[in-house]
Amino acid sequence: MDDVLIIGGSFAGLAGALQLGRARRKVTVLDTGLPRNRFAHHSHGLLGHDHKPPLDILAEARQQLARYPTIRLVNARAESVSGAIDDFNVLTGDGQNFGARRLILSYGVADQMPDVPGFAESWGTSIVPCPYCDGFEVAGQHWGLLWSGPQSHNQARLFLDWTDKLTVFADGHDIRPDIQADLARRKIPVVDGRITEIAHHKGHIATVNLDTGRNDAVDILFAHPRNKPSASLHESLGLATVDTPVGIALKVDERRQTSMPGIYAAGDLTTPFLPSVTQASSQGAMAGIFAQQSMLV
Repeated sequence: MDDVLIIGGSFAGLAGALQLGRARRKVTVLDTGLPRNRFAHHSHGLLGHDHKPPLDILAEARQQLARYPTIRLVNARAESVSGAIDDFNVLTGDGQNFGARRLILSYGVADQMPDVPGFAESWGTSIVPCPYCDGFEVAGQHWGLLWSGPQSHNQARLFLDWTDKLTVFADGHDIRPDIQADLARRKIPVVDGRITEIAHHKGHIATVNLDTGRNDAVDILFAHPRNKPSASLHESLGLATVDTPVGIALKVDERRQTSMPGIYAAGDLTTPFLPSVTQASSQGAMAGIFAQQSMLV
């Protein structure tokens, strides 16, 4: 039996495994090899790895983990979880069984692309969610913001730190008059109409096309599509969740423990509205440390 079994081997999961391996705890990481940011050409803001392809960073991390004899990386998808603290059992899609005293859930989320031609093809190239991840590289260029709700107001104000050329696409949303007035005061135009197509060339936006017949050219479009957890294990376990502007997230306490004793969570699964490699790595490390400390006798 493992001390800890980690479900999800991207930045949060591997960071947790590193802490546990260094504590000489026996840990297995189950991973499908489909991280959320696999569509991004570069990852930004991670100290020591700025502007590196995220898949290259993960490959290097796995190589570094190989020197710890108590860490095992397994390419498999967890299909079910049963048991309780000190005696969890995980069954994978290929029929393997794993037992562990503690679990860390770090299987992340999957973004749900809207049914707009060209959107999915441009995702990660010229349609992105995070200014801290990609804003510096396109600072001063013409940005677009796809309105998704009241939270978009703060995003519009935030973006002005990177550019003074910002267009808001209402996309059928009713924007409150006071917010519209504030956007006008900031000289941020609001374009009405629903987006019908993202005209692009190999993922690079040419124009944002609207059902009003208007076509607007932007250099980059910031959007926050809905997302959902990449697996449903939390549902079968009955773990508590919280609603966020883009979907549900697992509820964790200050020690990153979920509502079920012995199960911890980290990464986008707990904060899907703040996609950040730095944050995921930090949360994963803390989940590993707290899981280790919970086993002290």
